[in-house]
Amino acid sequence: MSFDPKSILLFAIAILYALTIHEFFHAWTANKLGDPTAKMQGRLTLNPLAHLDPVGTICFIIAHFGWGKPVPVNPGYFKHPRRDDVLVSAAGPISNFVSAFIFGVIFQILNKFAIEASPLIVDLGNLLITTIQINLILAIFNFIPLYPLDGSHILKGFLPRSMLSGYENVCRYSPFILLGVILLGNLAHIPILSYVIWPPTIFFFKLFSGF
Repeated sequence: MSFDPKSILLFAIAILYALTIHEFFHAWTANKLGDPTAKMQGRLTLNPLAHLDPVGTICFIIAHFGWGKPVPVNPGYFKHPRRDDVLVSAAGPISNFVSAFIFGVIFQILNKFAIEASPLIVDLGNLLITTIQINLILAIFNFIPLYPLDGSHILKGFLPRSMLSGYENVCRYSPFILLGVILLGNLAHIPILSYVIWPPTIFFFKLFSGF
């Protein structure tokens, strides 16, 4: 992506949408399962400003990698804590997958029936492509089973209870592992994270967009 103002604007719109829908569905699912914590803190909203983390947003602008403000969840409200924690954790990345699919269908319709490639049609197509990519990257990244990513909560919900203590000990070091992997990619140009994220991203991008 070239970093002209229009490209930056498209990237910003895609990021805002992907982060907002991701965090909103965490909050929505938690509320449906009995936990009103996110709702009481104003997180059950589609207002992007409620879901932006200042440091994560700056990292998106500078490094094109960042995060939103985590949705507060209190498993004590759940009737089935392990199952419901999995559902709440999965809701965010699943919402991104569904969004990528919907925008992919819209892109295919636009690509098929657009009569002429006017500047508006081209910009809309580029916005759809960017939004599909960002949603897929966010979904796949969050499915990685390293704490504090959603994938760690999902994996924890399926582990035998006898393994939970050991897994929670590993989780204490997971943020440092994740940070180390990110720094290896950005500073040492050893793109371990890219090897994990890009193959499924490319597969689903082609599948959804037909592009």
